[in-house]
Amino acid sequence: MGNWKSIPAALVLAAIALFSGDQWVLAQQPTPPAASGAAPSGNTSHQEESGLQTQTPTIRATTELVNVPVTALTKRGQRIIDLNMDELKVFEDGVEQKITHFERETRTPLRIGLVIDTSNSARPKLSYEKDAAQQFADAVLTGGTRNQAFLETFDASSSIVQDFTGDSDELSAKIEDLKSGGGKALYDAIYFACREKLMKTGPPEEVRRVLIVISDGLDVQSQHTLDQAISMARMAETMIFTVGTAPYGFDNPGDKFLEEMSIQTGGYPSFPLRDAPGTDLGSGYMAHNQIGDTSQNKGEGADTGELSAERLTRLVLALQTIGKDLDEEYTIGYKPLRDAMDGTYRAITVETTRRGVELRWKPGYFATAE
Repeated sequence: MGNWKSIPAALVLAAIALFSGDQWVLAQQPTPPAASGAAPSGNTSHQEESGLQTQTPTIRATTELVNVPVTALTKRGQRIIDLNMDELKVFEDGVEQKITHFERETRTPLRIGLVIDTSNSARPKLSYEKDAAQQFADAVLTGGTRNQAFLETFDASSSIVQDFTGDSDELSAKIEDLKSGGGKALYDAIYFACREKLMKTGPPEEVRRVLIVISDGLDVQSQHTLDQAISMARMAETMIFTVGTAPYGFDNPGDKFLEEMSIQTGGYPSFPLRDAPGTDLGSGYMAHNQIGDTSQNKGEGADTGELSAERLTRLVLALQTIGKDLDEEYTIGYKPLRDAMDGTYRAITVETTRRGVELRWKPGYFATAE
């Protein structure tokens, strides 16, 4: 066996550099020195002074704390705000994990994407949607810069109308100026919002990422599929809450897509306009599944403004409920027993030992190195 002193110093330093603190660093073989007169490489590591150059960046090899927002409800949909940590269990891929963090009425900042359908089909409903969205902005953007939201619209393409802001007046002004256009590319809008905005808001353990979609759920022009949009939302650890805007009393094929994207990402769908306010002459539409917003066969409420007021009220309540749920969530945290960052998707399940409680939670995360 050769004398270890004969090993070149550069290789000894490389071996030492393979371990930094409690994290592993991946390094390539040392790059031979450039020929005399050659320009130095622009991609050099912090080890350059010792003659070593690496091209592979340092990666995180173990997961940090996984935070899971949880909403607890009674069978009637009323919020439960007095659960204790010992009443909750969390599982990752079916294996129970140890809860190390528990927070009631979480104060973790919200990063919200407000996505509004401005296609031609949304034209009759846009004024109601704008009013409801403005009231939602006033309710959730009350803590200065703690909570922030951006506004995205979509028709044939999507546009960021307002970047992240904690100023409700600034966001409301942009909502007020919205106008309807043509086309409909919902899935592209969700994909873009998650990849280009929410994924870049900071570590998911430090903020809660939420997308609120106001639409009838129909899509005719997207380049991305529904599955791709959901997958990107999961990659961005974003919970999607949808508010369906189909007219009273009508079957709408888009509702099932709104339900799927919400349930698959840990949010929930709302359909405030699914049922008519009444069937008599004084309150609502008389013939369901036969007529539309422009039909003459309406109740007296359409002429007196009662129907419009009811429609706005229901949209406002749907968004207010989402806002209140976000404000009254629990947050539980755990450090995964399987801590390798191998890029796999980890499914999360949360259970409670208390009877009569229904839970909603973030369904999982991708163990991807940053």
